[in-house]
Amino acid sequence: MTEQHAQRFERGTDGPKVIVVGVDGSDSSLRAAAYAGGLARRQRALLAVVYVQPVLAAGTALGAPVAGTTDEIAEDLVAHIREAAERVKGIFDVRWEFHTFRGDPYNGLVKAADDLKADAVVVGASEQAGHRIVGSVAVRLVKAGRWPVTVVP
Repeated sequence: MTEQHAQRFERGTDGPKVIVVGVDGSDSSLRAAAYAGGLARRQRALLAVVYVQPVLAAGTALGAPVAGTTDEIAEDLVAHIREAAERVKGIFDVRWEFHTFRGDPYNGLVKAADDLKADAVVVGASEQAGHRIVGSVAVRLVKAGRWPVTVVP
């Protein structure tokens, strides 16, 4: 038997090791997180949940407490994810981390995927009508062609 035939294929070890999922609290992003969680569980991958805190120059100029608001959103998302993880504890085990980045969603997810050495990126489909014309974050990530991107409706 040759060396090549002696090595056995190990099921479940050739998929992604780090899966980045972008969340913003929208229904589609939460569906994306659920999908990515299932993928991470099946692949035994690390699920990196990423929230990109928007930097709103106009809001800051008007004196709006933008940083505090986005921090509250991040805290709510972490609480929601922890709660979901506790409900399935012992049934499904998923290794996950929560990360926040500041900036626009596209550049924040690109930075997250690069910094975390992502093998795959999962995002929810845009729920904003204008994105059909301008292009959504999902379309821009796909066009970047740097990682496999899954868009969850």
